[in-house]
Amino acid sequence: MQRRNFLQTTTKATLGLSLLGLTQYCSSPTEPGTSGLAQNQVDSTATLTPATDTWFDISLAQWSLNKALFGGELDNLDFAKKARQEFGLGGIEYVNQFFKDKAEDMGYLKQLKARADDQGVKSLLIMIDREGNLGDQDRAARLDAVKAHYKWVDAAAFLGCHSIRVNAAGQGSREEVAKAATEGLSMLSEYAARTGLNVIVENHGGWSSDGQWLAGVMQAVDMENCGTLPDFGNFCVERNDPEDYGKGCKTEYDRYQGVEDLMPYAKAVSAKAYDFDETGEVVETKYSRMMDIVKNHGYRGWVGIEYEGDGLDPDVGIQRTIDVLRAYGGRVVEL
Repeated sequence: MQRRNFLQTTTKATLGLSLLGLTQYCSSPTEPGTSGLAQNQVDSTATLTPATDTWFDISLAQWSLNKALFGGELDNLDFAKKARQEFGLGGIEYVNQFFKDKAEDMGYLKQLKARADDQGVKSLLIMIDREGNLGDQDRAARLDAVKAHYKWVDAAAFLGCHSIRVNAAGQGSREEVAKAATEGLSMLSEYAARTGLNVIVENHGGWSSDGQWLAGVMQAVDMENCGTLPDFGNFCVERNDPEDYGKGCKTEYDRYQGVEDLMPYAKAVSAKAYDFDETGEVVETKYSRMMDIVKNHGYRGWVGIEYEGDGLDPDVGIQRTIDVLRAYGGRVVEL
């Protein structure tokens, strides 16, 4: 199934959102549960029934294999091959950290593209981290961050991607960061538009994990090629200890409300998973409910798997996430 732009069923005007004074819909922090399964063990009693055909395409986010990539067990050039041959997936989502010094290396990019083409795999996007804060309060620093992303726009366009994923990060009040992020994203989106590329923002900590805040920023930018990448699990607005993720979340935005907020602007979707119960269901997120939200917004594009659990071997976790998605994607949908 070819990727198609989703049918936007809710207009910006009817959202009634503003950048200032937005009310947070927060829930108690939800810590990932445990499946009770030994590593690499797949429960044969799982009740999920994966469907062959789905109303969306499934892609693999590279972060699912971050340990193997950081550890040198998997080469970035072989990512497309693994996605196709081991999981039967035809779309991949890169992370710039795994080839951070190669954005302007055309020889390397040609190899990366050829490897994907050889496998019949579509390069969908590059997730960009550690290139400065697009919502930095300092205008010079913000401009430097925008310019630092240019090379990744060009690399993504060469690879045939539809987007780069960025972070709307910055320090300051809700209003201050929103204003700065709006300017930073607008500048970057203007550059990306020259190549037909999208700039999409993930809920990825801080103010960006507040669904209303990020939707308000999208309203303010108001550009066709600037959108969102709703992630099912990244809705921690404030952590107990910003330096130690292991200490949990102090303020968490409701994940279902957050995806609802962001879907009108979505150009990609990230299916986060940590743990599974004995039936094969994801513990921390009700995929039946979440996928209904995605479907009801008219989205028919790629849904990228991002397994981040520790209880299973990553390959097993990826496959189980595929099974969950297919279990809730087997319904016929009129386009």
